[in-house]
Amino acid sequence: MGLYLRKTLENKAEISVWKITETEDELLQLSSVPSDEMEEISLIRSESLRKQRLAVRALLNEVFEDKVYLSHHDNGKPFLENCITNISITHTEKYVAIITHQEEDLGIDMESIDRDFTAVREKALSDEERDDLDDDDERISEQLALYWCAKEAIFKRMSQNKVDFAEQIQVRRFNPKDEGEMQATFIHKDGYEEEFDLEYITFDRHVLVWVVG
Repeated sequence: MGLYLRKTLENKAEISVWKITETEDELLQLSSVPSDEMEEISLIRSESLRKQRLAVRALLNEVFEDKVYLSHHDNGKPFLENCITNISITHTEKYVAIITHQEEDLGIDMESIDRDFTAVREKALSDEERDDLDDDDERISEQLALYWCAKEAIFKRMSQNKVDFAEQIQVRRFNPKDEGEMQATFIHKDGYEEEFDLEYITFDRHVLVWVVG
């Protein structure tokens, strides 16, 4: 299917989503992958993960007029070698997504609502966040997906090592909708607190959450 969604936000960030319906060979034709990265991708045993990596490249080709070179810092944070645009990337088995901005730091994360979030509930949520969960199983899955994606998006935005998701990233109570806003606090190890406003959308049993600035 290719490009599924592309939208520019009020803060000038741009979100682009690619739906993976192509075969691996079709994605290879659509993506420009440097030889060193292609060698790395070829060693991935999972076809799904190989397709996700190729779909990211195909999406970059779709979004940027000029060829861009994707690389990663030592901590895993992606950056474009030949472009000043800031970027954050996320992918699932069915979709890949990126968010870009010329100046602001940012983070994005996406998950399928059908994922098993048992470990997230036990390890990544604070006691207060667990108390805020709905009693309905279906809504809990959506809430957990949003909690996790919000924390992952902030984690990517902060680009710090060894972050305790339960203690250092606190997400305020929210009621899941088709799209909406969330508020969260990142607590630095020295006790300093930073407040963040996040936005999210839900589609095709997936949630997509991002933070800019």
